[in-house]
Amino acid sequence: MRTRAAGALLAVLALTTVTGCGGGATAEAPAASTAASASAASGNSVEPLAGTPTPRLPVTVESADGEKVSVEKAARIVPLSGSLSEIVFTLGLGDRVVARDITATFAQASKLPVVTRGHDVSAESVLSLKPDLVLAETTSGPAEAMDQIRAAGVPVLVVDPADGLDDVGTRIRTVADALGVTAAGQELTARSEQRIAAASKHVPHTKKKLRVAFLYLRGSASVYLIGGEGSGATSLIEAAGAVDAGAESGLKKDFTAITSEALVKAAPDAILVMSKGLESVGGIDGLVRIPGIAQTPAGMDRRVVSVEDGVLLNYGPRTDQVLKSVVEQLYKEDGAA
Repeated sequence: MRTRAAGALLAVLALTTVTGCGGGATAEAPAASTAASASAASGNSVEPLAGTPTPRLPVTVESADGEKVSVEKAARIVPLSGSLSEIVFTLGLGDRVVARDITATFAQASKLPVVTRGHDVSAESVLSLKPDLVLAETTSGPAEAMDQIRAAGVPVLVVDPADGLDDVGTRIRTVADALGVTAAGQELTARSEQRIAAASKHVPHTKKKLRVAFLYLRGSASVYLIGGEGSGATSLIEAAGAVDAGAESGLKKDFTAITSEALVKAAPDAILVMSKGLESVGGIDGLVRIPGIAQTPAGMDRRVVSVEDGVLLNYGPRTDQVLKSVVEQLYKEDGAA
């Protein structure tokens, strides 16, 4: 079974939680290249729907873990991932969110207390906030913490993580239905899908598709990985009119340790990275010093696409901004975007 995007990245993040998300290494300013993240996708803020919907509760919805979850009220919501937080805020119910995951990096959530880091949920911290509803991913854990929250009588809705762009609407509607704002969910789904379609129209038509490798980097923890099938990046790369070099080269695992051999086989024309990951290795100058990078077409051309960590693979209301940013950076050197 192909590992889904959120599960794959949370597993990797588990390796780097203790050492931090990109801290520890001194980051150099990236050299002139396509590496600068577009401000629209930098995670600064989300754009809520106009007006504030009124939840119609109670509702009973089906959780991804097979359980039926009854939601009596939603005045105090705790989303256990940045992606789920983004959906709640964009639906217009951000004033009901009382805590966040460390990956909720957008401005509206910045002052909320952090109760989870990737998959490391603190049941005590969550329960101390007296939530009416906890929104979780299938990868949220540890299991003991989730069981403790349920045992306290708090409804926990588990949401399937996203494989790619096709899952944007499904996740939005799932969260909206649980919050009793079905109409708002339908409106946000339509808005998100329309914007993704509009962004797709700006993808240049090229004779040969660029090969893009998704690299997960955490220099402070010496974690250097290349994405393969199930990394979560394939859908985004393909939407940008390119080929996922890692997956196409035969990497079956979601992530594989970077080797010169793997990079030579992938032969990427461009490299996609998270911005903090790029910073953690010292910018592009540090990136090309990783064994094998400099020998790839991407390394020789210093062709790097960088997008803010907290939004790159969320596949949510800001995915159109991510796609637009990737397209602009990817084709900038060709003068096609």
